[in-house]
Amino acid sequence: MMILQEKLNIQDVGIAGTLESSDITIQIEKNEGHGIELALKSSVENQFGKQIKKVILETLLELGVENAVVLANDKGALDCTIRARVITAVSRATYHNCFPWEVK
Repeated sequence: MMILQEKLNIQDVGIAGTLESSDITIQIEKNEGHGIELALKSSVENQFGKQIKKVILETLLELGVENAVVLANDKGALDCTIRARVITAVSRATYHNCFPWEVK
């Protein structure tokens, strides 16, 4: 599990993912001072909605994102895909490389 020491501020809109089966689209926008607002649309929301939201919120917490509007459109993505899409959307929205590509 990766936890950043710094807080990340959303500067722009960040989008990641597709509308293909087994994927999820994550859109992240500014929400200064209002915490995390999460809206989920999912074809499997009745069965897995709580788990999808949990993965999104945990990933944002690990990345140090405290204020954001998150729009998620799920088509049956696995947890690892959800996590990757959130990290990518945050990277794009903050102009910060959230991927630890090398060991220091």
